[in-house]
Amino acid sequence: MCFQEIKHWMSTNFLKLNEEKTELLDIGPYVSPIKSVDLGGFSITPVEKAKNLGFMFDHQMNLDAQVNAVSQICYLNQRNLSRIGSKLSHELKIQMVHSNIICFIDYCNSVYSGLTEKNFRKLQKIQNNAVRFIYGLYGKKLKESITPYLKKLHFLPVRFRIKFKLALLVFKCINNLAPDYLKSLINLREIRRRISRLDDDFFLLKIPPKSNFSRSEAAFSYCGPKIWNELPFSIRSLSSIGTFKTALKTSILT
Repeated sequence: MCFQEIKHWMSTNFLKLNEEKTELLDIGPYVSPIKSVDLGGFSITPVEKAKNLGFMFDHQMNLDAQVNAVSQICYLNQRNLSRIGSKLSHELKIQMVHSNIICFIDYCNSVYSGLTEKNFRKLQKIQNNAVRFIYGLYGKKLKESITPYLKKLHFLPVRFRIKFKLALLVFKCINNLAPDYLKSLINLREIRRRISRLDDDFFLLKIPPKSNFSRSEAAFSYCGPKIWNELPFSIRSLSSIGTFKTALKTSILT
């Protein structure tokens, strides 16, 4: 059994498996039919959500649990910041927002490509409230548009932050800056010899066939090449990661 092999490997490497923190997540759009699993010495029952490396996964993989967890900690931090906001300068407010709010929105945000519109609005509302805190947009200013202030701060909206992260990951894969398990998911488009003279764009990627399951469109192997191919040729052909990030962010803001 795979679990027994993991347990044996850990014991031979002087590690101890924490049985109390071991959880079983049965992924699927249904209530798990598994009541419990005997793992040799102890048994575990399936849970609806489980945390791995600080990221919350739920059994339906809609990431509702993760978005709710991010919302909870961000609103708590916003409440604490509002108590001392009058004592902070504009620059210090920006730094506090980055370290207490934006960092939680950006953590593993490349996984957010398959979020529902409801969850997108939740995350965007958190960012909007952070911008209001920085500029003091309360009272009569509460209904002002957030977009001009986002541009002043050079903050990308949540949806575009996700696209930025995915495009950056694809860039790293193409330029051998990413791990092998990610590079194996990216393939350059094959150009036929007959049309090679008419098509000199060698930076387009091959997009896998569209699956019947809508959730599969959120996979990196599908959404990564799709977002990459939508970028202008002048950005896709860059080789410096610093220049690429600057050009990509500028094109999104404009």
